[in-house]
Amino acid sequence: MFAAFVLAACQRENKTTTSEMPNPSPRTDITANGYTRKWWKEAVVYQIYPRSFKDSDGDGIGDLKGIISKLDYIKSLGVDVVWLNPIYSSPNDDNGYDISDYRNIMKDFGTMGDFDILLEEMHKRKIRLVMDLVVNHSSDEHAWFRQSRSSRTSPYRNYYHWWDAERGKPTPRWSFFDVNSDAWKYDSVTNAYYLHYFSRKQPDLNWENPQVRREVYDIMKFWLDKGIDGFRMDAFQFVAKDTTWPALPPGYEKNIIRYYGMGPHLHDYLQ
Repeated sequence: MFAAFVLAACQRENKTTTSEMPNPSPRTDITANGYTRKWWKEAVVYQIYPRSFKDSDGDGIGDLKGIISKLDYIKSLGVDVVWLNPIYSSPNDDNGYDISDYRNIMKDFGTMGDFDILLEEMHKRKIRLVMDLVVNHSSDEHAWFRQSRSSRTSPYRNYYHWWDAERGKPTPRWSFFDVNSDAWKYDSVTNAYYLHYFSRKQPDLNWENPQVRREVYDIMKFWLDKGIDGFRMDAFQFVAKDTTWPALPPGYEKNIIRYYGMGPHLHDYLQ
């Protein structure tokens, strides 16, 4: 529901498994009106929520080996691309959309070795892989946030949005998931509030901080170097925020995209 579809199609000279894959459509790449077809616009995409897709070991939880076992079936449907919902390490406050380690696999789903086999087997069948990536926020159990909340002088402090309590209550912001619809959560460790548009366990990352952006680009490079074909950037329209925190008009939450989804520098971050 809350998603920006931003595809990082990777055509790497040293990754022939994806760059040599043909366009999914058998039709010509150039249409009669001069339109150039792109695989990420033309493909048949199949979404997989791994937890409920296929359980390979009888523990009641779908896993990567279960997906591997169904790849021939998926291919038989005419699928060109699998969009895989989050499989990263997570305490599961929001079904994996609260990520505690962007470079590891949730144990419920298997191992990185299982992932490598999945990707290899998909590419053997000419199926591309697009992974969900959630970088509007992280889990509050991520190492960045643990460091950020530990001290006001932490080098990770500005990885997130904080409001020091001696300034008074922060300008109200609405939360999608909070029981009180309050996007500011008081944290006694440093006597400050942190911002969370979603769950209290999903603190918002501060995209105004260039180091945060570099961290995200490094994460993307990690997965692209493995050979994946792109990302679906979940909730990305919310990353750009006016950090002067101006008051918003009454009822703004009824037009939330206008006030949350069109922030400054959003297009810069997309590019």
